[in-house]
Amino acid sequence: MSEFPDSARPPRRTTPVTGLRHQLAELRGPDHQPRPLDARALAALAANPGCDRRALLDGAGVDKARLADALGSPAAFGQSQFALARGNVFEARVKADGGSQLLRLVHAHVDGSAIEPAPEYVRAPDLSAIGPEGRTARTALALREAVESPGTWTFLDHPMLALDVAGSPAFLEPDAVVVHPDGSWTVVEIKSFPMIDGAADAAKVGAAARQAAVYVLALEEVAARLPDTGVKVRDRVVLVCPKDFSNLPAASAVDVRKQLSVTRRQLRRLTRIESIAAQLPPGTVLDPDRPAAELTAAVESVPATYAPECLAACELAFHCRDRSRQEGAVTSLGRALRAELGGLTTVDAVLAAAHGETGDPEDPTVAALRRAAALRAEALDLAEPSKGAAL
Repeated sequence: MSEFPDSARPPRRTTPVTGLRHQLAELRGPDHQPRPLDARALAALAANPGCDRRALLDGAGVDKARLADALGSPAAFGQSQFALARGNVFEARVKADGGSQLLRLVHAHVDGSAIEPAPEYVRAPDLSAIGPEGRTARTALALREAVESPGTWTFLDHPMLALDVAGSPAFLEPDAVVVHPDGSWTVVEIKSFPMIDGAADAAKVGAAARQAAVYVLALEEVAARLPDTGVKVRDRVVLVCPKDFSNLPAASAVDVRKQLSVTRRQLRRLTRIESIAAQLPPGTVLDPDRPAAELTAAVESVPATYAPECLAACELAFHCRDRSRQEGAVTSLGRALRAELGGLTTVDAVLAAAHGETGDPEDPTVAALRRAAALRAEALDLAEPSKGAAL
């Protein structure tokens, strides 16, 4: 008999995946274990849903850092070992004593009306199990048991959640999930950047909110599989950071409704992995141990959509930037400019339209480019006499 009830199991897939998994394993290389997707990678993937290259590489579990090195375009990406060690120490301090301090922060910032998380009202179930599938099932079971025990707090330390991404399962591990006495669920993100005078760096808070939104989406899928419970996954997450320049924790509630909406929409738009893999040339292998020329051809066979924002989110950004510049793609100058230029996708096409060599004069984009070119020429002509006089 199964250890877990049906409602606690990871979602069953209704499409055959054996062939796809075999193909992805061949793409990755037989000697390489797949790298798991995390929430940070999913947030970056959702921010650029048109990039088939990243979707396939992440879906196949390819080590993009090693791939970038093999292509000759290494990227300094990720946290330093010092930052990771400092973050681990801070997280352990916040979660000490069965998460009592963390629960008090959650109670103070998002649920002050509930009973205080005194030890007799706190549960911290063991979530250990074999493999990500087992841990996912154990987490779902613990969440269901917490909902069935109202009036108590439940602290889940590093639960495991599953989320379907472009036809490939992703296993996610939030720092913590708290079940409130009313049965609702809150995601807790613990970060090592400081919160000075009650406020943290806006860019870092935004990145944490996008990451937390992925966890909330995964929790919503778990809640949807629990029968007749009406569980609410809160759209305000708790961000815990060091206070000022100390190692003491401070917290704030972050509204992630906007990030939830954007991430949900972008993940739905992602091309399914099997559709991308089906268009690859036979024998394509993305193994970083392959010769550089062969590997470059394999990577270039997968379409990419580069934008400057990729530099902060993808290990292959420098490689894709070089290719984008070689092709003269306007996306290398930013998504906002690309959106303004409509059907003009290359720098050469933009310059030709601006100089009157190509393009329909009735096209608003072409007309604006020609007007800008005329103003530039006029400004340069006016500047020439003053330049000569100055000399």
